[in-house]
Amino acid sequence: MSDPTTARGAIALVAGDDFTEFAFTGEPLADDGPLGWPGYSAAHARAAARTGETESVVCGTGVVGGVRAVLISFEFGFLGGSLGERTGARAAAAHAHARAQRLPVVVLPATGGSRMHEGMRALLQLQLLAGESARTRAAGLPQIAVLRDPTTGGGWATLGAGSDVVLALPGAQVGFAGSRVRPPDADPAAYTAEAQFAHGHVDAVVAPEALRDTLGRWLALLTRPAEEAPAPPRALGDPDAPPSASGREAVARARHPGRPRADAYLDAHLSDRAEVSGDRAGGVDPGMRCGFGRVPGGGTVAYAAQCGTATLPAGFRTAARLVRLADRLGIPVLTLIDTPGAANDPAAERAGAGPAIADLFTAVATARVPVTSLLIGEGGSGGALALAAPGRLWATPDSYFSVIAPEAAASILKRPPEESDAVADRLRLRPRDLLDLGVIRGIVEP
Repeated sequence: MSDPTTARGAIALVAGDDFTEFAFTGEPLADDGPLGWPGYSAAHARAAARTGETESVVCGTGVVGGVRAVLISFEFGFLGGSLGERTGARAAAAHAHARAQRLPVVVLPATGGSRMHEGMRALLQLQLLAGESARTRAAGLPQIAVLRDPTTGGGWATLGAGSDVVLALPGAQVGFAGSRVRPPDADPAAYTAEAQFAHGHVDAVVAPEALRDTLGRWLALLTRPAEEAPAPPRALGDPDAPPSASGREAVARARHPGRPRADAYLDAHLSDRAEVSGDRAGGVDPGMRCGFGRVPGGGTVAYAAQCGTATLPAGFRTAARLVRLADRLGIPVLTLIDTPGAANDPAAERAGAGPAIADLFTAVATARVPVTSLLIGEGGSGGALALAAPGRLWATPDSYFSVIAPEAAASILKRPPEESDAVADRLRLRPRDLLDLGVIRGIVEP
């Protein structure tokens, strides 16, 4: 297995021998750089002699999982993989090539941040790289980062965290603050790939031996969208169960622990799935599954699926992130709705439940790609509706949708708890009621 600690080793790990490097000038650095930093030119020359590279980044094109991509790989042995003007110029040229050739971008950072020898001229490269990434994003091309050890400073805050999908190697040091500038009492465990994953900033931590397959799957999924809107999956519940005779029965059926959940629908409907994780704001909701997969026929659809729990603000933000990414890449979206409602405890309010739900409503409402929604269980109020596509919502026979749970509705109406069953009937929340009311387009069959 190739050594991922070097720029070329990381490239070989994901692309094997299929790599064509871009030609850049290899002229020696003159006059100790833009600041005239004493000894900088000599240090630059020693780094080149030691690593065999002419700068801290190696750029070119390679094939990963059958998909040609632009690769930008950092050499930490060259002045700590730091970003100077030459580094920025090469990465910018790589992005320009990706846009010209309509290729996805894979960044393999291993960097300590901006190069001290070039001062503010080095720091300005963060603006340059952020701009290049934004232009590539606007062109509808996917960007994937694979974080190596270490990925800190501006490299993490631009090419790393700014990518659409962020993977990381186990044990990699990842954080904006490098090891030499952190508070003296800082816990090193907070600056790891695993910690960033736990807090919603990394999508997956991937072992080196699995990286080529994982990255190849991601590239294939993000570059081969389905050509049509996804059809709603068929119902997986008991095909012999009669329609619910009352609102109370519909609620009980949707809440039954043996009812098929999101995982069953995803397994039955999609293959080659890959999931994103986290809201990029410090939160993860295990009750919201978001990712991409193949439908029969081979095209990619994105999915956001509630798993039957109260949805956390992080879940709504992750779903909004997923919908916007799919929209930018031209990938149709499937949503599976199943929640008693949005989490409403003090922690959820402090985490911004209202703004998170509002953002998901906006992402779905403004999506240019087709969004198909299927109600597979509980449809509890706005926390469920936020994931529903206007005019493209279907329901399974073992589901219900309500302005709020019957128990809460009874409380709002100042009715005793024992009247919640009667309230459920009056709410007309059964699938056939929803069809009659024009809320759904149809009831899917087993």
